[in-house]
Formats: sequence, C-alpha cells, structure tokens
Amino acid sequence: MRYVVLDTETTGLETAKGNRVIEIGLVEIVNRQLTGRTFHQYLNPDRDSEPGALEKHGLTSEFLADKPRFPQIVDEFLAFIDGSTLVIHNAVFDIGFLDYELHRVEQQPLKTHYHDVIDTLLLAREMHPGKRNTLDALCERYGIDNKHRTYHGALLDAKLLGDVYLAMTRGQEALIIDEHMVSVEEGAVVTRSDRSALKVIYANVDELDCHQQQLSKIDKESKGACLWAKLNT
Repeated sequence: MRYVVLDTETTGLETAKGNRVIEIGLVEIVNRQLTGRTFHQYLNPDRDSEPGALEKHGLTSEFLADKPRFPQIVDEFLAFIDGSTLVIHNAVFDIGFLDYELHRVEQQPLKTHYHDVIDTLLLAREMHPGKRNTLDALCERYGIDNKHRTYHGALLDAKLLGDVYLAMTRGQEALIIDEHMVSVEEGAVVTRSDRSALKVIYANVDELDCHQQQLSKIDKESKGACLWAKLNT
C-alpha cells in the first residue's frame, strides 16, 4: 500500500479569517519504507502571517513574495497524493486548509483524491492516553532525532512524522491502522472501526488447560494477587 505523509504551514489558525497555506510537504512510504520521493513547495499567500504563526514557521512575506501561488502547483500536488492513504498529524486542520485552497480554485475537495486518512494524533492519544502527543513529544518517545527542528517546516515535519508513524505501528500495523483511518467532513473526524472481517480463532482444550495452569502458578507465587486468575473463575 502507498502512503503519503502530509504537512502544511499556514499564515494562521483559521480559514474564516482568510488565512492561507504557505508551505506543503509530502513524503512517500511504500511497503513500510520511506522511498525518498517527496513533494515540497513554498507558496505566496498574498497576505502576511499572523504573529503567532510567524513565530513558529519563520516564513516571512518577503521570503514568500517570489514563490508560486496555489493554482500554479495544485495539479502537481494532487497528482502526488492521488489514490494514496494520507498520514497526517491532526488531519482536520491540514485538510480543512487544503480544502479551502481547493475551493478557491474551484477544485473538488481533497477527499476525492485520496483513498484514506490516518490521523496520527488520534492514534497517539489512544496509544499514550494522558501524555503529550505533539510531534516533538512523539519524536522524543520513539527516539527520533529532531534537534534540527528549530522552526516548524512542512517537509521536515512530514519526514519526522513518517519516522514516527513507522515506529508507532511497527509490528502491530494490521491490528490498529483500520481504527485510525478517518474521513474528514465539515470539520468532523469520523473514525472507522469495522471488525466484521476479522477471523476469530478460539483456544482449544489443551491450550485452555495450559493457560489455567499458568494462572494458578502466577496466583500462588503472588499470594493471591493475580487479577487474571480471579477474572477467570
């Protein structure tokens, strides 16, 4: 399966205030390998960034003045993601902004171009409840070097997220990915959790007997503190 890790930088947090996409970064994953194929583009938004956003990404209006505008790169961008499963950290935000840009150029919304979306923020919250699940926090948790991330940058962050995603799903991808494939419609995230196709394999008599013997042993050694032994009675 082909995955595309996606990240954007924007002039602010809300499209309702006319904020725009100013950077897009895409990184390709095929067969759980980073292929080295990427898409990266700075964009001229024809407006200034809000102070809070500028502090994070450092992309000034002067730097962006000679960069292409979204209509000039939209076809190449859509061709790169076509038919893929997108991997995004906080998918509602990025897809909302890209849909806003697509609407401005009278293009169909992003969902008509991709196969599925995996929101790594939702995945991280389930795997690490109660913990910080920012990209920096996940890099630290999974031992991924992000010391060069002095500013937020779409391509850099997409590459880091690609490493994080592979680390998060190593050895358990088949079990958890379907639950975090999402559709994004009108700002809402809908999580798919259809387990109807999963095959259930039950333990046989010998396996159940071995299991019970092991529980009894653990319960004895722990002086009756084995919760599984109590639940099994």
